[in-house]
Amino acid sequence: MTMTNPAPIAQAISGAIDRARRHAPFLAQLIGRETALVDRITCGALPDALSVRIDDPVMPIGQRLRIERRRLALLVAIGDLAGLYDLTAVTRALSDFADYALDAAIRAAIDERTPGAPATGFAAIALGKQGSHELNYSSDIDPILLFDPATLPCRPRETADDAAVRIGRRVIELLQTRDGDGYVLRVDLRLRPSPEITPIVLRADAAIAYYESQALPWERAAFIRARAAAGDLALGRHFLETVQPFVWRRALDFGAIGEIRGISRRIRDHHAQGQLFGPGYDLKRGRGGIREVEFFAQIHQMIHGGRNLPVRAAATRDALACLADGGWIDADQAAELAAAYSLLRTIEHRAQMVDDRQTHHLPIGLALDSLAALHGLGDGPALLALLRPHVDRVGTIYDGIEPDPGDTLSHDAARLLGALAAAGFDDAAAPVARERIDSWRAGAYPALRSGPARQALEAVLPGLVAALGQAPDPGGAMMRLDHILARLSSAINFFRLLEAQPAVTRLLGAILSHAPPLADVLGQRPELLDGLIDSTALDPVGDVPALIAQIVPREGMDYQAVLDHARRVVGEKRFALGTQIVAGVSDPLAVAAGYARVAEAAIDVIVRATIEDFARRHGQVPASELVILALGRMGGGLLTHASDLDLIYLFTGDYRSESDGEKPLSAVLYYNRLAQRVTAALSVPTAAGPLYEIDTRLRPSGAQGPLVVSTEGFARYQQESAWTWEHMALTRARPIFGSAGGRAEVAAIIALVLNGARPDRDLVADAVAMRSEMAAHKPPTGPLDAKLLPGGLVDLEFTVHLAQLSHGLGFDPDLGTAIDLLVAAGLLPPSTRAAHDFLTRLLVTTRLVAPNLEPPGPATRALIVRALALSGWDEVVALLDVTRQEVRASWHQLGGRDEDHGVG
Repeated sequence: MTMTNPAPIAQAISGAIDRARRHAPFLAQLIGRETALVDRITCGALPDALSVRIDDPVMPIGQRLRIERRRLALLVAIGDLAGLYDLTAVTRALSDFADYALDAAIRAAIDERTPGAPATGFAAIALGKQGSHELNYSSDIDPILLFDPATLPCRPRETADDAAVRIGRRVIELLQTRDGDGYVLRVDLRLRPSPEITPIVLRADAAIAYYESQALPWERAAFIRARAAAGDLALGRHFLETVQPFVWRRALDFGAIGEIRGISRRIRDHHAQGQLFGPGYDLKRGRGGIREVEFFAQIHQMIHGGRNLPVRAAATRDALACLADGGWIDADQAAELAAAYSLLRTIEHRAQMVDDRQTHHLPIGLALDSLAALHGLGDGPALLALLRPHVDRVGTIYDGIEPDPGDTLSHDAARLLGALAAAGFDDAAAPVARERIDSWRAGAYPALRSGPARQALEAVLPGLVAALGQAPDPGGAMMRLDHILARLSSAINFFRLLEAQPAVTRLLGAILSHAPPLADVLGQRPELLDGLIDSTALDPVGDVPALIAQIVPREGMDYQAVLDHARRVVGEKRFALGTQIVAGVSDPLAVAAGYARVAEAAIDVIVRATIEDFARRHGQVPASELVILALGRMGGGLLTHASDLDLIYLFTGDYRSESDGEKPLSAVLYYNRLAQRVTAALSVPTAAGPLYEIDTRLRPSGAQGPLVVSTEGFARYQQESAWTWEHMALTRARPIFGSAGGRAEVAAIIALVLNGARPDRDLVADAVAMRSEMAAHKPPTGPLDAKLLPGGLVDLEFTVHLAQLSHGLGFDPDLGTAIDLLVAAGLLPPSTRAAHDFLTRLLVTTRLVAPNLEPPGPATRALIVRALALSGWDEVVALLDVTRQEVRASWHQLGGRDEDHGVG
């Protein structure tokens, strides 16, 4: 829409700004912050979208992009609301900025690592709405990141694979980081091939091989809108040209068309709540919504695009016009769909402008009226009346597509074996898989015996077999799936989830193949898969306050319900964290820190609830509180999937006090009983499952002493009676529960003891004796035991703690930080930090994918290699050997000696 008369333009802009202030909090905030831009806009002419860009080479690239995005968001919104930008102009401006920001992030990431190097060998392929220049107002982008090892700039002694992943991580960090200036773009990398097992940046030649031989039908549809958007555009264009025959096949492929139609049916089923038109309607996924217009175009493009180049247009409305021009679809229907698409997308943008949320739903109640007012209408019913005829017409047109009869797996034994072999099951696995499928069809388990369950099974089997066939161990994955089905009370929702979410199905195959602990948990709680639907499931978990907010119970929950709720949320978080390692999307060190933050948040919520419940009968001890001290890996903030929690319970105040409740208790008895309740609350399984194993043996006097002591008694014990091994444990002690004052009191005691207020002992002799005793009683489990092998993490920890206590330096609960301090002081060799990080990554990964600590099969070895950011299994073995030698040398340097650790 274009206006040429200045007066109406100024009036339209003024009205748009007024509606934005009153009905869109996000836009109102931008108007308040960007006064200079608002002044320019209100002069009666919209600035060019390029004018928001900042020419300041000193400003950090992330900050610059965030501010530019913020200003563009305001400019585009006002232009849209004023009627000065039509849908094409809006989406083009947003898409162009996404290209520009993605390209700037790639160039910055490369330049940070290799200053002055050209930005070659790294490309971003835009898919989805970015690819077709149709990006939403508040949308994520769905790129595939590729690299060419021959031209990618690398640091000395760095493999191109490692460099590419590190560049990719930095690009995502630059785009997704949020601060007071907002963010640049949300990035979703799950449209790449096999995202659950592939690195975030793929070799271009490997990606080409995948699309030529293994890609699924829905991936063909995704590439209809693909284009080289950022980075090395020549590399990106070469890739797209090479895979073009995969996308555009000359032969009609009704199987792929059926897959797209099936996706639409599954979306309607999975998002049933938003299907009914009215308040709460899902503009994107609802019947007659945006997705059905897009699918209508894509289905006809897939039918006719192989032989007719003009219909290959990326943008939806362009594709509809081309299909109509060629006579492939009815021209009137094309016009109706295009008009509906324009209106639906415009209202979707309005909904996203309100709070800068990636929402697709119409709001309800007064919020619907406010959205209508933002669009310039009187109220919510007026908006619904505007939309209804378009939604109805889209649904009718889309329903008229002749549905594919649907793919099913044959019941004939020979044909079924052939289908399994084609999917990737080898000669040994295929007969076992056929037997399992036959048993499921026969209702071997209660969850499979109803008619709807059998129908859901048949619907999901083709996709399930395809996903498991691509797994590293198809036969093993099939058997673990069988164990899950045996435990289900109802399989219908489980199957429908897998049918609706092909990516989750593939991820399930990887979990079942690689991670026995996760597979076991999934067998007990199949609903954990639901959490992987959310695009944020594989993102790092938040900080402790954010996690507490997610775990904290809803108002009105009783104590038992609080414990169950906490177990469910924590179980989901821990499962998702483990899945991040299987999927290869997170550094195991980041996952380990995430495990620890989840545990700390769980302790906070559960202990507070336990104290509140306990106080109902026994009251509180005046001027006193419980303080919990974490030690070991929990104290250091890095846990594994299997870690227990080493805790010490303390209480402040006068031990001679008494509680003030209906059933008063002396302070000592009060806190010992409370601590027993806390331990049970954290460890005893409930209907929602287990939580953590709690180990309190590091308390004063160990298992022979009381469960809780006063801070005064703790200080006295540590200063007068504690053994060297207890002081070594204290180096990683960290208060994790209690008021700020209570934590500070305990931290002061620890600092006093570590800095010398302790018995004078022969530290080296004590440490050597204790390491010898540990070696005798806890030998390594296998050749991958990064913890207990000679030169493993235990030896490294002993080395660090002995250096800390001997020199009175380098005290920090975080072992990595402590090492850095000791290295800086010249007390440990510089290689010690790298040894710590490597051994910890190996420990965290193997606890999940090789829990017996024996070398796993080739596919899981590749996963470990990827998690450690190395080039191959031989390098893992060699680096483990070298690292152990370095750690043992450091141990010897401080006076330690080798023991028989049970490994030849």
